[in-house]
Order: sequence, then C-alpha cells, then structure tokens
Amino acid sequence: MKRYFLPILFLAAFYSCSVKKQAASYNARTIAPATTPIAVNGKVMANIWMQRSAEYKALCFQAYNLAHLRLDQSLAQTSAKPKAIVTDIDETVLDNSPHDMSEALEGKDFDLKTWKEWTAKAAADTLAGAASFLKYAASKGVEVFYITNREESERAGTLKNLQKFNLPNADNEHLLLKQATSSKETRRNQVLQTHEIVMLLGDNLADFSALFEHKNYEDRLQNTQRQAAEFGKKFIVLPNPAYGDWESVLYQYKYQLKAAQKDSVLKKWAIKEAY
Repeated sequence: MKRYFLPILFLAAFYSCSVKKQAASYNARTIAPATTPIAVNGKVMANIWMQRSAEYKALCFQAYNLAHLRLDQSLAQTSAKPKAIVTDIDETVLDNSPHDMSEALEGKDFDLKTWKEWTAKAAADTLAGAASFLKYAASKGVEVFYITNREESERAGTLKNLQKFNLPNADNEHLLLKQATSSKETRRNQVLQTHEIVMLLGDNLADFSALFEHKNYEDRLQNTQRQAAEFGKKFIVLPNPAYGDWESVLYQYKYQLKAAQKDSVLKKWAIKEAY
C-alpha cells in the first residue's frame, strides 16, 4: 500500500505547488495586489458597474431619450444660424471602460502612453443610445461637433472610431481636439461663431461651461445649483463614476500626485463623510 500511496502523495504535493505558482504568477502579472490604493481599486468597481450593470445602460438611454425630447422642442423654434449639438466623446459617445478596466487590474492609474495605444486601435464601442440620437439629430439638419481633450496625435484613431459606427459629421471640420489648453470654452465659442448650440452632451461639468473649470469643491456645487434649470434641458449629463473633475478636485487638481498620495487624500475624504 505504501508503494502506491507515497508516489500519489508526492504527485499531489507537486501539483498543488505548481497550481499555487501559476496562480501567483497570474495574479502578479494581471491582478493588482490587495494593497493597491483606493484611487486604482475604486476604478475596478466603477468599470465593472459601467460594463455589467443594466442600470448604467438605463441611465444612458434615459439621457439620450431626454436629449431627443429636448431637441424636438428646440427644432420647433427658428434660429438665425444653423443649429448644432456639441458633444464630448469619451464616456459620452464612446465607451473606454475595457481599457480603463485593464489598466486598473494591473494597478495602474491613468497613463498617457497606454491611453494613446488604446485610442489608436479605434476599438471603443458606443454608449447605449448615443449613435441613434446623433444620427437622429443629423437627420433633422442639426450638425454635430465633437469637442474632446484627446490630443492632435489621436485624430486618426478617433475619426476611425467615430466613422466605424457611421456617426454624423465624423470629419476633421467637426472634430475639435485639445490644442494649447484643456479648456473647451474657446472651442465652444468657435462653434458659436457660425452656429447656434442648442444642446451640449458630456460626462464632466467642464463639458458644458467654463463655470466648472478648475473650481474647488464648494464652487462646483454652488455653480451646479445656479445652473440647475439647464440640466436635462440644454445640458445633458452622462454618468461616469470612473474618472473626471469630481475626482481631480479632491486632489486640488494636482495631477502629478502618486497613487499612494491620492490614496491618503481619498481616505481623509472617506473618514470625513462617514457616519
């Protein structure tokens, strides 16, 4: 009996050790360790919600259904200039959660190099309701301008991604990328020179007005209150729990902070807001 039992015991121990090594190798290579800061681990949960929850898709449909209704109302009014819609791209028209999830699982915060590799692939899908709404607007003679803080080097990949879904006005004239500043106010004013902007779409308040650009926490809340009548009317907001100025303002827009430093800030906010 011992002749058979010992070899079996040896093989079982060897197999168990091998499996543990493979698992450790996989986790070290692919999954961020449990000690990963909140700033990164929080993005895992946020992106799982964006990818897997029906509620997220429902909110996107809700935003675009409301946009449809408001557009019809604006079309009933005459204008001296051609009508236009201004829209952000990322997490407003295109869904980048697969890339963001991949980065977060590896314990990474935003990285410009890997981000540009992603946008060059033109692999992002559209948000629920986005394509049908923009095509409807175009069918009514409304031009669509895409104002994004993607960089000039991302133009080709961005156009390819928009054109992949036959989105209207997906051309150089209507794609206004980041130039000297991340502020979108100058580019919005550029559109206003020739068009009446009847609606703005975005996932970040700075997509709508300079009132929200680089403001502190209290000012953002106060300005949101002051502009309350515009939300759901001229300003259509898409949900984005993964990133945005809502997060940056907590760090006082200090983008150079390391993940551990961000973690410290977030824990202070969490303690402050806890019951």
